[in-house]
Parts: sequence; structure tokens; C-alpha cells
Amino acid sequence: MQLVRSVERAVVVVVDGGTPSERIAAELRRRIAAGELKPGARVPSTRRIMREWGVAMATATKVLNRLREDGLVRAVPGVGTVVAARRAPAGAPAQGRAVAGREAGHEVGREAERVPGAAGVVRRAKGGEPELGRERIVEAAVRVADHEGLAALSMRRVATELGVATMSLYRHVPGKDELLRLMMDRVIGEQPLAAAPAPDWRTGLEEVSRLQWRIYRSHPWLASTMSFTRPVLAPDAALHTERAISALAGLGLSGEEMAQASVSLAAFTCGLAVHFEREAQAEQDSGMSAEEWMERLDAEDRDRLMSDPERFPMFDALNRGPEIDLGLDALFDFGLARMLDGVGALIAARGRATG
Repeated sequence: MQLVRSVERAVVVVVDGGTPSERIAAELRRRIAAGELKPGARVPSTRRIMREWGVAMATATKVLNRLREDGLVRAVPGVGTVVAARRAPAGAPAQGRAVAGREAGHEVGREAERVPGAAGVVRRAKGGEPELGRERIVEAAVRVADHEGLAALSMRRVATELGVATMSLYRHVPGKDELLRLMMDRVIGEQPLAAAPAPDWRTGLEEVSRLQWRIYRSHPWLASTMSFTRPVLAPDAALHTERAISALAGLGLSGEEMAQASVSLAAFTCGLAVHFEREAQAEQDSGMSAEEWMERLDAEDRDRLMSDPERFPMFDALNRGPEIDLGLDALFDFGLARMLDGVGALIAARGRATG
């Protein structure tokens, strides 16, 4: 296997052999190294990689993840994935960034921990290790997930973000599962519940649901990490359930009904919020917002679907009426109100039964 080293970018381009994702990533590294793809230029999206190389979505995603791990590309909201700015050449000052790269598909060894100084001297924190702790690792992981999506998150990617060796993370966080739990608790705790409970049950449940919606919007990856069958024990997340159940206390509902009502509301909010990350990924891949994408749909195809009164009589009727808002916020507002109406009907029924 022939290897071509690019010292400035500290990457190794594999030109023969390897898996499909390695070969495609090697070709894109070559284009970046040769200047065919300059800093700021968009790199092929996952869909374009699928078309150009005839690979599956998972393979195309691995390609972009490899380039992100190398620090060669970065995600720009509303634009897509672009070539990152050139790294400083060897001998120039560097602030905490490690030389990261690959050799035959593997991470460059322990030297990745070292940071070149102004005179080529390796500068290290006291004790021989870069200053590192759980808080800093979680902060970096949240930053990666916020900007690049959950698919890009790995212990290696977080290590690259911090400029340290991957194995050094395991001294503070045992693995990715624990890292995700810490990330979840951190971002939920960033926006705490109101200090005082709401004056009535409906306002209380709505406050909790809307807070969760804002948190999911701030961190689009979060919803996909939540599980309602195997919940993660995150204290700040548990406070939301505690507050929701408390809002229903003393209204004639059983413990099971209070728990089911609060968890059903949380599941509705989370289930709709999953689309935040999907939309963020689609916008990154296409460089277009949902509105821009809809505007570029072929008008003839759209009219063919929406204006066939025999097959789609209701679509046809709606298409002739006023514009309908089916955005995520509108769907959330509508669905939340209807779910609260349902809880209210249950409370009223229990009141009649005991009255």
C-alpha cells in the first residue's frame, strides 16, 4: 500500500486498498492537499458521495466523519460541510491543538498528545499531561455534537477537538455511553426549571414541555439520545418528570395515571424534536433551509400531487385554501394543546367519578 504523507495537515492519504470509506476519504484528502478544494469550499455532501461513488449512506457518513476527525472539514449551518482553514505549519505557535492524523487507517500514536511550541519544543502541562478533566471533555463533546451532529461524535473526535490522545479521555470518562449521559445532564441543566411551581396543573405541565422544547432546539442531537423504555439516570432530566407529576398531584388521578400523563407529554415533545437533528443534517448536506428546499421543488411535480382531486380530494381542497403552517413549532403548539386537553378530560372524569 502506497502512503503519501502530508506533513502540514498531519494526515496520511491511502491511495490503494482499504475500505470504501477509507478510499473515498483518501481521495478527498488528496483534493484538499492539492488545493483543488480550498479552505471554505464545500466538500461533497453525503448524498453526493453516495451518487458519485455508488456507496450507502452509512459509508458516506463515515467519510465525512473521518475528515472531521482529521480536522480537515467543519460544518457551517446553512452552508454545509466546508474545508477547514489550514493549520499552522510546524514550528508556529499552537494553542492546545495536537497534531492529529491517520496512518494506514489508525490514529497517529501517543505523539498526538504533544503540542509544538514556537521553537519546535513540545510544551506540556505540569505533570507531563495536558490539563484535562471531565468537565472539559463534556464541554468539548457537546460542542462537537452541536456543530457536527451526533453521528460525528466519538471519543476520538472529542480527543481531536481537545488536542489530546484518545486514550487520555478514558482516565476521566469510561466510555461513550457515560459521555452521552453526562452531555445529556449538562445541556438539560443549562436551562433550569422555574424556581416556583406554576399555579395550576395545566400551566405547570405546559411550562415543563415548553422548556424541554427549547432545550431540544438548542441541542438538536439531544432528542435522539432519549429513551422512554430504557431511561438514562440523569438527575436534571429526572427533575422534569418530578415537576410534571407534582403538577398533577391531588387531582384525583392515580399514581400510574400521573406518571403516564407526564411521560406521555415528554415522549410527544421528544418525538417531534427528533426532527431538529434530521433537519440540521439535511440543511448541512444541501446548504438549504427547509423553506428553500420546498421552494426549489419542481412545481409541476408538486401540483401533480396536490391537485389530483380523484386520488387526493382533501389535499386538493387544502391546496386551494389559505396557507397551512406545518412547521415544527406549529405542530408542537397544536399537539401540546390537544394533549393537555386530554389530560384535562381525564381529570374531569375522575372528579365526576368521585363527586
